[in-house]
Amino acid sequence: MKVTILFANFGPYHLARVNIFRKYCYSLGWEVIGIELARSEAEYPWKTILENINFQVISLISDKQLEEANFFALVSRIIQVLNKIDPDVCVIAGYSRPTMLLTLFWSFYHHKLAILLSESKEDDAVRFWWQEKAKRWIIQLYNSALVGGKQHKRYLRKLRMKSDAIFLGYDVVDNTVFHPTNIRHLPRLIDKPYFLAINRFIPKKNLHFLISSYAKYCEVKGVDSWNLVLCGDGPLRPQIEQQIVQLGLQDFIHLPGFLQQNELLPYFAHAGCFIHASTQEQWGLVVNEAMAAGLPVLVSEKCGCFEDLVVEGVNGFGFDPENIQQLTDLMLKITSKNVDIDKIGDSALKHIQQFSPEYFAKGLVQAIEYSMQ
Repeated sequence: MKVTILFANFGPYHLARVNIFRKYCYSLGWEVIGIELARSEAEYPWKTILENINFQVISLISDKQLEEANFFALVSRIIQVLNKIDPDVCVIAGYSRPTMLLTLFWSFYHHKLAILLSESKEDDAVRFWWQEKAKRWIIQLYNSALVGGKQHKRYLRKLRMKSDAIFLGYDVVDNTVFHPTNIRHLPRLIDKPYFLAINRFIPKKNLHFLISSYAKYCEVKGVDSWNLVLCGDGPLRPQIEQQIVQLGLQDFIHLPGFLQQNELLPYFAHAGCFIHASTQEQWGLVVNEAMAAGLPVLVSEKCGCFEDLVVEGVNGFGFDPENIQQLTDLMLKITSKNVDIDKIGDSALKHIQQFSPEYFAKGLVQAIEYSMQ
């Protein structure tokens, strides 16, 4: 049996998941073929190399970024590739892109199994009745789904997919890459204790809020304040730099820019706590990474991962991403002597082991086997 997995672009997360999935498939006699719309994209500028993987990846577009690709050329190419491979199962990442929908329709027309990979939740955006009605029709064309967590399953249930057709395990990373024993030897790039955040610099990441909360924290903590490292880049960088200057925090807030996964590891290795402040986030895989590095986490309650990953007071804390004082108080709590941050970090490391590429692989195998019944 042939199984194709279609992503916009195979980044480090996808390769880690499908590598393990392929091992499970090998024992079942299934062949796995990856398809990506393009080898690179501007939105997520990963530099992944398709080496040392145990499955084939076909790039529909290899000479330009996805955003620059001609739509009709992409459509023609995906139909050509699907016809050539003739897969028995199409695993499709989402339904918002026309190319993903086209793959779904191809599967339906050719009587193939279609498995949805989804991390959408109900509060991601304003929902309109006519859009939800169209989604319910689309969802009926899938045989089963693999989703990130509890919120994502509830949303698919609302779109009328059967509960027993929905499996968990989509949003995972390779925890071993970030494990403290594998990264603690890396150089310390900041010589003071620090909070760490990793984001694209776009509005929903709520970085102005995070900086304002941190400024209030510094007012209270004074010379004993931890620093703040904001990794990432994006269109809001000039405004963020201006806010830092206006608050006089140039010596306390560090902006290393966009970093590839291996370049982020030294920051994970020596951080004291991780913060993710998004006002809207389908999941938030950087939280997985931080927990895999053994860090306590402060996570916005609007993040899709919050319900599944954060055990309040055990491995981290949640907060309202509109309540500056609440996040400030949590920063003060983390840097006080009233909590054992080493114990919280150990709990984070232990909890995230449940969310591994093996979890993804088992969930996807279950989704396929369910569809074959």
